[in-house]
Amino acid sequence: THPAILIGSAVLLLFVVIALLAPLVLPDPVRLNPLQRLRTPSLQHPFGTDQFGRSTLSRTLNGTRISLTVGILVAIVTTVIGLLFGLLAGFLRRVDNVIMRLMDGIMAIPGILLAIALMSLFGSSIQNVVVAISIAEIPRMARIVRSSVLVIREQPYVEAAVTNGTRLSRLLWRHVLPNIAAPVIVQATYVFASAMIVESVLSFLGAGTPPTIPSWGNMLAEGRQYLQRAPWTVAFPGICLALLVLTVNVLGDALRDALDRLGHLVAEGRLTLR
Repeated sequence: THPAILIGSAVLLLFVVIALLAPLVLPDPVRLNPLQRLRTPSLQHPFGTDQFGRSTLSRTLNGTRISLTVGILVAIVTTVIGLLFGLLAGFLRRVDNVIMRLMDGIMAIPGILLAIALMSLFGSSIQNVVVAISIAEIPRMARIVRSSVLVIREQPYVEAAVTNGTRLSRLLWRHVLPNIAAPVIVQATYVFASAMIVESVLSFLGAGTPPTIPSWGNMLAEGRQYLQRAPWTVAFPGICLALLVLTVNVLGDALRDALDRLGHLVAEGRLTLR
């Protein structure tokens, strides 16, 4: 077992536990307390307070839930739709050119600008953030799936299955999907990390989650005005965001290495997958 997978999984699990328990054990992250505004970190307020007297600890840990929710949902939506488009483009030549030109058109627009435009059109909400980020990420997943399918469809066992009259659905399920799982899983982890960064950028620019929701991007945007006087309002959410993204990226790299080694063992005949 790759050590980085164990460490990354443990840290990611810790963030998930924090996201689940924070609303239950910490004070209300939106409760105002003007008498406690801009207090330095102490035993009463371990992460200090912001300009409205709200607990930075409570807001930071509750922000974990927002980032994880957006990251997981974007990864799921991107993987499902990207798989569908990539499989269709890789196996059906009649729709390949249409799908790929559509994907190229979306990729021609910078992801952040596309997300900002969509958020301006549909308004600020977590659901719209997920949709806006997913639209920008789907073409990359679709291209990876298509390139893998184009290689696999030329393999002898796939040609034999086609010759024997195997239905397309069964062919994809039995022969194609298991062989493209590795690059899809790795790409999904990168989408997960990228989605959390983009969500924070959108919230920082005022085009992401509503200001009433304690997200790391909103905290960074509000705290920048008090950076010299109260740097903790920016430092703690920034550190948590960096640590979570780093964890997901390290986990993705470790999964890629492990899956590559597994593929080499199968190719050499030293391991058989049933």
